[in-house]
Amino acid sequence: MGLSSLRVKFLVAWALLLLVKLWLALSLQPFGDEAFYALESRRLAWAYSDLPGLTAWLIRLGTELGGQNIFAVRLPFLLLGAALPWLVVRIARRWFGDEAGWQAGLLALLMPLAGLMGVLALPDVPMLFATLLCLDAFAVLLRRVAPGALLQLALGLMIGAFSHYRFALVVVAGAVGLLCVPRGRELLREPRLWLAVAVGAAAWWPLLAWNQAHSGAGLAFQLVDRHPWNPHLQGLWWPLVQAVVVTPLLFVLLLAVLREAWRRRRGPHEAWPLLGGVASVSVLGYLALGFFADSERVSFHWPLAGWLALVCAAPALLGHWRPAWRRALHGLTTVGLLAMVAYLALLTQPAARAQLASGPAYADNFSGWEDIAHEVRAALAAMPPDTRVVADNFMLGAQLSLALDRGDIPVLDHPLNRKHGRAVQLADWGLLSAGRSDWGPGPILLVVEDTARPLKLRLQGYRDLCRQAGGLPPPQVLNVDHGRKRFLLFRITASSAGCVTPALAWIQTPGPGERVSGQFPVKGWALKQGAAVSLVEVFLDGRRVAVADYGQPRPDVIDYWGLHGSDPDVGFSARLDLTGHAPGTAWLGLVVRGDDGSVEAWPEQPVRIE
Repeated sequence: MGLSSLRVKFLVAWALLLLVKLWLALSLQPFGDEAFYALESRRLAWAYSDLPGLTAWLIRLGTELGGQNIFAVRLPFLLLGAALPWLVVRIARRWFGDEAGWQAGLLALLMPLAGLMGVLALPDVPMLFATLLCLDAFAVLLRRVAPGALLQLALGLMIGAFSHYRFALVVVAGAVGLLCVPRGRELLREPRLWLAVAVGAAAWWPLLAWNQAHSGAGLAFQLVDRHPWNPHLQGLWWPLVQAVVVTPLLFVLLLAVLREAWRRRRGPHEAWPLLGGVASVSVLGYLALGFFADSERVSFHWPLAGWLALVCAAPALLGHWRPAWRRALHGLTTVGLLAMVAYLALLTQPAARAQLASGPAYADNFSGWEDIAHEVRAALAAMPPDTRVVADNFMLGAQLSLALDRGDIPVLDHPLNRKHGRAVQLADWGLLSAGRSDWGPGPILLVVEDTARPLKLRLQGYRDLCRQAGGLPPPQVLNVDHGRKRFLLFRITASSAGCVTPALAWIQTPGPGERVSGQFPVKGWALKQGAAVSLVEVFLDGRRVAVADYGQPRPDVIDYWGLHGSDPDVGFSARLDLTGHAPGTAWLGLVVRGDDGSVEAWPEQPVRIE
């Protein structure tokens, strides 16, 4: 393939992908973390509980230019993400020539995670940009100590330090890479290099100062609280997950590059030992950490900096593959990229998200925020002007702040705040509310993300809400995507008192996804603490099809919830007739009515009608 042809292919692919990323950035609902970073951007600081300051500063730059909307939030990250493939081209050209540079840039574009980097306003974008800036500076410095390269290194180190705690591992990877190169060890005796390093090191001071002022809360979360540090077998999935997200043939190629870097570590070409040292930490290091570190939160993107470093040398090995295998690699990476684009495109469509609601592909973090913001606006329009909005957890509070263009929404104490390391920051801002004692006598719109707690913890969560709010009126229920995302809105006034919890219910028969036909039974239970359930209605695809026989003994349910001494007659049953109903997937749901006037729709579950 000619040089001009490679350049044209790269430019066309880069331009088309940028257009796709612009559309996705406009269309995707805010990711949960994005909304919190946008909330941070309203209170600019050098560092926060979860991150250094750069992510918030970039968002503030975007919103100052484009207003309070999600596209403006994402715009600076889109631009940085668009620059990443160009940096890969630049590095590969330095080491392996023009043709290898454009080939490496094309591979960086086609790698799904790297190609789509910048669609979301996340700290990984500036961190990757900083990593490649530093790698490019080292590519120059290993040949000659140039002032421009030293300045670029200092800038990269500063950007990385202001991006994320995880950049510290990139610094370690870079140091190991330099030690693997004879010229790199000589470079470590260069005073001007240490001046650049000192400038980069100074950029960590605000984060360290924040931790010193807050008893090390940020470091404790990043290094201790979120990681079990006990051996577990989830790390065995790491190679398979990486093969999927990198795409299988590219994964094989990059591992071959790592092997080649080890084999040629004593050769004359400085790129190989440098990349071998860098990737041994930023790829193999994460493989080792996978057996000890956090397995609950998303971490498959952590080794991306190492993969991009290896991509810079990939054309040197790809040229030795047979043409058919080269075509297969480019085809498979393109399919992987298009598959991720297609998935994100599905998430922009309400009907598609609803279809995904019954399976593991449902993206909880991209769903429901526009719906609840619409309901909150409607509720506020019908309430007194001095109504205050209160959210039950940090993510909901941040999403409402972004949607309503306000930064004063307090948040209740919630396990989610601590799980994601945001409780200290909320307290720092004065947004962590103890409840009614903080709210004053005026009306309150309390918005609760019901599905933020697993079902087994919801009754205790409702009791906590009663205690914090001083009483709960009947809730307005908003089920999004068949209730996979569920919200409760409470209009609280001075007269609200007494603890009547929202309803809890469950359909035991039929089970989710079970095949049904003809006449079949529906059985389950429903309860409300502090009030009685007066009626249970059964719905199919949004249409009422039966009124259940409620009041059957279920002492097992009472025992499970610890409601000893309560009326055990919380079971219900009904019989549905599907004669004449079209075959296919239908959604079975309940509406629970209480004698306190509450009407609460319960999340639906799919059944397959034959």
